[in-house]
Amino acid sequence: MTERPVQGDEAGAAPGGPTAPRAQASMRTMWLIALVALAPLVASYAAYYFFPRQARVNYGTLRLPTKPFPEVSGTLADGASFRLGDLRGRWVLVLTAPRGCDSSCERNLYAGRQARTMQGRERDRIVRVLLVAGALPPAPLVAEHAELVVVRVSEAQIAALPGDAGSLQLVDPLGNRVLDYPADPDIKGIAADLTRLLKASGVG
Repeated sequence: MTERPVQGDEAGAAPGGPTAPRAQASMRTMWLIALVALAPLVASYAAYYFFPRQARVNYGTLRLPTKPFPEVSGTLADGASFRLGDLRGRWVLVLTAPRGCDSSCERNLYAGRQARTMQGRERDRIVRVLLVAGALPPAPLVAEHAELVVVRVSEAQIAALPGDAGSLQLVDPLGNRVLDYPADPDIKGIAADLTRLLKASGVG
């Protein structure tokens, strides 16, 4: 039998003919679209697993490198002299009251007291100091805060201190300023900071 020559479109596209480049181009386009769609997801996983951000565990603002807290001197309620440097060896929560102890001052005092109390047996390693310019707080307020050291200082000394006026700050046993707290601080946040520091440090 004599084979009939294949003519026209009966043969279809030969391998490697015009259809193959079109198919390859279509596949490349599909892969490109897929890569574009997946790129953000891949990048996010890569950043998470290979370049993790250091988790912040402290509530207060950490001051690094630490610097010595300025020396402060004043007078206690009974007229005795006071120097902040005499408290070296203990953790000190310092609260400044440049215009007397107003409502914000009272809230900070309460937060510091509660955070210290939450340390249980370790609370004696912490001293709370109120530096006040002008009139001393009323006796009933002071009576609510057992072991609070109230010191009358000059306005100039308070103005020279680091941090915001009326702020609560933590000084370590070496006399360095380590943490600053915001206005109306969170009690549990302060307590958690103190717990970690007291646990990690054999000093104070």
